[in-house]
Amino acid sequence: MSRPGFVPAPLAQLPWLVILLVCAIGGFGVLVLFSAAGGDPKWAMPQGVRFGVFLVMALALSRVRVDHWSMIAFPLYAIFLVMLIGVELLGAVAGGSQRWLDLGFIRIQPSEMMKVAIVLACAKFYDLLPNSDIRRFGAIWPAAIMIGLPAALVMLQPDLGTALMITAGGLTVMFLAGIPLRLFIGGTLALAVSVPIIVNYVLHDYQRNRVLTFLNPENDPLGTGYHISQSKIAIGSGGWFGKGFLNGTQSHLDYLPEGHTDFALATMMEEWGLMGGLFVIVAFGLLIRWGIMVGVRSQSRFAKLTAAGISTTIFFYVLINMAMVIGLAPVVGIPLPLISFGGSAQMTTLICVGILMSLDRENRLNRNMRSWQ
Repeated sequence: MSRPGFVPAPLAQLPWLVILLVCAIGGFGVLVLFSAAGGDPKWAMPQGVRFGVFLVMALALSRVRVDHWSMIAFPLYAIFLVMLIGVELLGAVAGGSQRWLDLGFIRIQPSEMMKVAIVLACAKFYDLLPNSDIRRFGAIWPAAIMIGLPAALVMLQPDLGTALMITAGGLTVMFLAGIPLRLFIGGTLALAVSVPIIVNYVLHDYQRNRVLTFLNPENDPLGTGYHISQSKIAIGSGGWFGKGFLNGTQSHLDYLPEGHTDFALATMMEEWGLMGGLFVIVAFGLLIRWGIMVGVRSQSRFAKLTAAGISTTIFFYVLINMAMVIGLAPVVGIPLPLISFGGSAQMTTLICVGILMSLDRENRLNRNMRSWQ
């Protein structure tokens, strides 16, 4: 179908249904934060402004060619790895964690951008690797080091949730590149055996308490299990259709801690019920499905691996947060993208969307070129 003559080509090439879907999720998030503050725009206003800015940035990123993403993959990884080292040496401390790098005019969290950089770097590595070498040891240890270095640095901050996200994104690219399944099974078994050692000697006290609370949240309902207990109460009290917009009690009466950040889903489901939760799940499901299909339609290995890795990064954001909020996973500080208050996860998610739109644009151009031949 040809575009109308008055529509500029760059605008016509954008996936407008996906953009509208992202705007619907982001707009819903603004409503949730407005209600979480009891009708005060103190969280909703900055969230909406940031969403607009980052959406424009995503549209700008959609104009970047795929070969340019491939060219800058390793340099981006190196820059953010150096920044992570800088966080350990000079990082700003906030909330008991050393996660931010203060550059004077801006404070950035390099670990967030590493979630994207690790996918690009691993995709570039396997794009350069001949098919005949995929099942050899030389295809494993460089990628393992690339994933392990930033994950270890992030663990030192400490930030278990982000370290898990970086690891998951890199391992996803390794798996899709063709690394033998038996190696992942062996690694999973080794990790399972080492869990007691990790819990007792690697995790910080508060992280260990989170794991123990996950196993038995009712053991200390007014202490370490308070977050999960109140989250379940908020979600359960919402029922099918919720208590209504601005009518939540758990968040408005401050029973639900972090009701505008990590536990924004519980705030939303108290007021919008199961139907609101299904809307969020379906919306993110459609976005992730689109990202995966972008990879399926891509021509190069780099584009295929990047699209799959970026899509699963968004998937892990949603999966871990939802599992955490309903008590199916330990509380690891992963926000719900585009809905929880905060700029870091919102920026990372929209950068992911921008990269996917860039890959999708390349697919459309290739398809149009083939149709003219």
